[in-house]
Amino acid sequence: MVIEFHLDARSGVAPYMQLIQQVRHAMRLGLLSEGDRLPTVKEVVATIAINPNTVLKAYRELEYAGLVAPKPGVGTFVTRTLGDSSIAAHGPLREELEHWLTKARHAGLDDESIEALFKSTFRSPMKENA
Repeated sequence: MVIEFHLDARSGVAPYMQLIQQVRHAMRLGLLSEGDRLPTVKEVVATIAINPNTVLKAYRELEYAGLVAPKPGVGTFVTRTLGDSSIAAHGPLREELEHWLTKARHAGLDDESIEALFKSTFRSPMKENA
């Protein structure tokens, strides 16, 4: 699988960090596995109009973290994954989340409102079932 990067200029997160987060998320979700090749710097630049040095910085940080390794003339490859045994639960949880997103949109929430609601809920302390 080849990851497709995207940038959110409104996020407040540096572009190179957005690339790193996207690679890490793809690894954690099992979308990128050991041996998969990341897009070349040239491919990323052509797709999302980003400075090549920004892509190189992201790839270097991923390399320092031991997640990828460059092979000169061939590309940058995933050397390990971040997925764990919980990956089996992703399918059913994704279905529930998609159902929730549909309900939120039917209730009139736009993407920004949905994201704000999710983030505030995600960061709040979990309440025990009474």
